[in-house]
Amino acid sequence: MPLNVDARLNHFADWLATPLGHYLASAEMDWYDRTVTDIFGYKAVQLELPQLDCLRANRMAWHLCAGQSLGVDLRCMGEALPFASQSLDLLVLPHVLDFAANPQAVLSEAERVLMPEGRLLITGFNPWSLWGLRRLQNGSHPAPWRGNFVALPRLKDWLATLGFETMQGEFLCYGLPVQREKWLSRSRFLEDAGDRWWPAAGGVYCLDMVKRVHGMRLIGPKWRNVPVVAGAVTATGADKTIVLEKDPKR
Repeated sequence: MPLNVDARLNHFADWLATPLGHYLASAEMDWYDRTVTDIFGYKAVQLELPQLDCLRANRMAWHLCAGQSLGVDLRCMGEALPFASQSLDLLVLPHVLDFAANPQAVLSEAERVLMPEGRLLITGFNPWSLWGLRRLQNGSHPAPWRGNFVALPRLKDWLATLGFETMQGEFLCYGLPVQREKWLSRSRFLEDAGDRWWPAAGGVYCLDMVKRVHGMRLIGPKWRNVPVVAGAVTATGADKTIVLEKDPKR
C-alpha cells in the first residue's frame, strides 16, 4: 500500500538523522543560512520539516513552521494554506514538492500568499544526478527515494507561469548517496570536482525566487530642473547642469 504524504514526510524527517541525511541537512542549512539572512520584511513561514530550522538566520520578527509534519507550529496542507492573500514576505519549501501530492497546487498557493516582490526558497532532489540513479534502485524504500524528484526545467516552467523570477540557484551534495560514513568521507572530493565539472549534477537543487507582478512599478520622489543657486549641490551632465531638488508638491 502506498504511503500517504504525512507518512512519507515523517519517514524523511527520521531519515535526516542518518549519516547520509545529516550530510544533506548540513549542506542545505548552510545554503538557507546564507540566503535568508539578507531577506527583509515582516512575516516568514517555513512549510514542513521543523527538524530543519531554515529561518534561524532570518531577522523577521514573525515566523512559524506550518504543514503536516510532526512538530509544526500550525497544522495545514500545502495545497490550502491558512494565510491571507499577499500576506507573507518569505516562504520556504524544504523538499515540500518532493512529497506533495500535487506540487503545482502548492506552488499556486505560494504565489497567492506571497506579497509582490516576496521571496520563495525551494530545495528539492535532482533526478539527473547520482541521487536520481540511486532512486531508481531504491524505489520501494520510503525515504527519501519515494519522493517526486521534480526535474528542475519542469519546476522552472511551473514557476515562470506563476510569475516567479529566479534570483539565484545552486546545486549541492555531489558526494555519493551512501549511508556508510567511510564512503561518504572518501567521496567529499566530489564536492569541488562536481561544482566545477558537472555543476548541474548535484543531488539537491536550491532556488531563490521572487514574485513579480506585471504592471507594478516602484514610485519614487519626483525631481525637477530648477535654476542653479549659489551653494546648491549639482549634478553635471554632458550638455547641462541641473539641481536635484524634490518637487514641493509631492
